Amino acid sequence: MLQKRSNKHFFQGALILTLAGIVSKILSAGYRIPLQNITGDVGFYIYQQIYPFLGMAMMLSLYGLPTAISKLIAEKTEGGRKKLLTSDFYRIATVLFLFSIGVAVLLFVFAPNIAQIMGDLSLIIPLRTASFVFLVIPFVSSVRGLFQGYNNMIPTAFSQMVEQLIRVLLIIGFSLYVIQQSKPFYYIGIGGAVASLVGALGASLILFIFLKKEQVTFQQAGNATIRWSESVRSVLGFGLVITINHMLLLLFQFVDAFTLVSELKIYGYSLTDAKIWKGIFDRGQPLVQLGIVIGSSLALALIPTITMDRFKKQERQFISYIRSSWKFSLYLSTGAAVGLITLFPHVNELLFLSNSGTRTLQVLAFTIIFASLSITTASILQGFGYMYRTAWFVLIGVGFKLLLNILLVPLLGVLGGALATVIGAAVVLMVNIHRLKMVVQERIIDVPWIRLLSSIAGMVFILFLINQSIFPFIIQESRMLYAVYLLLAIVAGASVYVILLIKFRAFTKEELEVLPFQKIVRRIAKENNYGRKY
Repeated sequence: MLQKRSNKHFFQGALILTLAGIVSKILSAGYRIPLQNITGDVGFYIYQQIYPFLGMAMMLSLYGLPTAISKLIAEKTEGGRKKLLTSDFYRIATVLFLFSIGVAVLLFVFAPNIAQIMGDLSLIIPLRTASFVFLVIPFVSSVRGLFQGYNNMIPTAFSQMVEQLIRVLLIIGFSLYVIQQSKPFYYIGIGGAVASLVGALGASLILFIFLKKEQVTFQQAGNATIRWSESVRSVLGFGLVITINHMLLLLFQFVDAFTLVSELKIYGYSLTDAKIWKGIFDRGQPLVQLGIVIGSSLALALIPTITMDRFKKQERQFISYIRSSWKFSLYLSTGAAVGLITLFPHVNELLFLSNSGTRTLQVLAFTIIFASLSITTASILQGFGYMYRTAWFVLIGVGFKLLLNILLVPLLGVLGGALATVIGAAVVLMVNIHRLKMVVQERIIDVPWIRLLSSIAGMVFILFLINQSIFPFIIQESRMLYAVYLLLAIVAGASVYVILLIKFRAFTKEELEVLPFQKIVRRIAKENNYGRKY
């Protein structure tokens, strides 16, 4: 029988879900590098045109809808009732089914119009194939939401990892088949959609097994306690808001999918060249995504318990948590972005086998800083109950991205698209910070900027020395040797950066205590000299 879990089980499950999310994000970012290597920039462009729709389906079934359903289930089963009414669950499932059918039909029917807006009518069949992925959403979302409503996060975490693994393996395998058999490149888009569909079916199978294992039953008697209007409002309304909050980068990719090729044609490229440059521009997406995972994961781990009630009771302590979360996100994202920018000529050559678009991708890397800080700040606001407000802030940033794409890409090419992404993310960050200051009414950004910049300068100097002294001796024809060199450079740069942050007292004493490898940290810090905050 499915029972409500204890707080201990809840936080253990939440940790598992967080770790599964990080692993899945790394997989989601990492597979696109071999995908580009296999299919080239044109094949990668085709996949990236379809990916925003696949990503939306995944976000809905993983974050938005299950969270909304779990919240509704938790509310309806409180007060001693351990089971959900069958009629209530059927209403939730029916709303999801009608919504998913509607989205799938709209995407299938309007695929020619969407492809025309994208400037590439050959995308019609891949788009129509992608529409079928939405049909799996009702079962996956409702079962994940059911388990999460009873504080059991393990089925969601496990099914998420299985779904992502199946999807990654199939898209890579299908891409190899397309290239080896000399099939048209647009089969790659179809293969990506099929891989997502099979991955979602795999997740459904895992969830079905958990349903049988847990012997889930419903309370049969009683009239439905959830009204139809409540189902629509609580499940779809709140679920879409949560999804938007998780889709900052994905929505930026939507804008690029719809505007970049057509605007590049205005810039002066032929359709073929515009596709190639869109593929080159999309090289930056997996690297930016990995940087954001690095920049936001540790900070988000510090703030899972922030609520408005607790903030009012322990205001000073929670302001300290918020400041530290923001600072950790800034340090990690800045280090990742600057390190990537410094090494990008080599990273581009190693991962994508050419230096095309290096300057544009270096500009795009600044998105790591603004997006990581936006996610951290928005997560704090969401803890305070500003879920709808942060979703609007994301849409404001997307609006800026759309406007700037239209204005800048015809003038600057893909560099304009990169600038539009960076500015859009910066706008989201600014409005989030403004709202957080209004809520907390105290200074949130408490960063020793000189010490941070000095640490960054030290890291860049070390990377410059490594590039000048070691790189000339690297045999560039050996990709493995190139990878080893870059890995050592990254480790050296990151180590110097962290050591300098500690040496320059960029952390408070309390913040040092949450860092890993405490023996090494204490030795570097020399605690007798680390008594004051700054």
